Amino acid sequence: MTFDWNLAKTFLAVADQGSLSAASRVLGQTQPTVSRQIAALEQALSVNLFERTGRSVELTPFGVELVDHVRKMAAGANMVSLAASGQSQSIEGLVRITASELMSAFVLPSILGAINREAPLLEIDVVADNDIKDLVRREADIAIRHVRPEQPNLLTRRIRDETLRFIASPAYLQAKGQPNMANLSTHKIFTFVDTDRMLDHLRPLGLDLTRANFRLSSSSQLVALEMARRGLGMIIAPDWLAKGDSEFVPVLEDIEVFTVPTWLVTHSEMKSNRRIRLVFDHLSDKLS
Repeated sequence: MTFDWNLAKTFLAVADQGSLSAASRVLGQTQPTVSRQIAALEQALSVNLFERTGRSVELTPFGVELVDHVRKMAAGANMVSLAASGQSQSIEGLVRITASELMSAFVLPSILGAINREAPLLEIDVVADNDIKDLVRREADIAIRHVRPEQPNLLTRRIRDETLRFIASPAYLQAKGQPNMANLSTHKIFTFVDTDRMLDHLRPLGLDLTRANFRLSSSSQLVALEMARRGLGMIIAPDWLAKGDSEFVPVLEDIEVFTVPTWLVTHSEMKSNRRIRLVFDHLSDKLS
């Protein structure tokens, strides 16, 4: 088939917004037009890309596979266009990114280094904060979140699902022994979120936990991580951190891992703001 980039852009908008009506607002088109374009793409590919569930839509397994490829093509096409015209070298101004402390400290540095090489005049401020900043009130230009915002006039893109697991330091395991489902009530867990919220997430997994397991906490992810590194308790951390830090080992591997979605969010002016678009596309490409 001949690749129609207009259909692909519509496909991305519907996938990111989760409904035909929301995608039509982002694209500046009518809902029937968006619906016809999705139908045309599905006919051209001879597959269903979305499951219709009331007013919303969800990607089919083939749609999930396709969206990653199309998203990388979109980000790459935009960066190639900027580089070819020399625009990226002249883009300047401030872009403020807000993300969690762990994301800011361990994931963003390599991505921001690449952006700096491509657009050396660009200023980037990383707001490392575990609270959700308000993009509508311009507390940040781009946010990386685990909760999809509900405010209007925001562009959202689900870039990946984060796998979380329990990890512990050798010092903790030497002092307390290997945790398992039978002795879990005797172990300590260091948390960086509200204890009741944490219990609400963990109890459905069948874990025998109470507030007594969470005697130590901190609002700072980095503080919590360092405390766990010193052997003060286990911690729940992203899979990439568990596998990339030799000072931690996975524990409780017999329980089902749990995931949280990761959303990339910006305000609607991204479409007309070159510096925000450049940073957003880089983040989308590297974090997907």
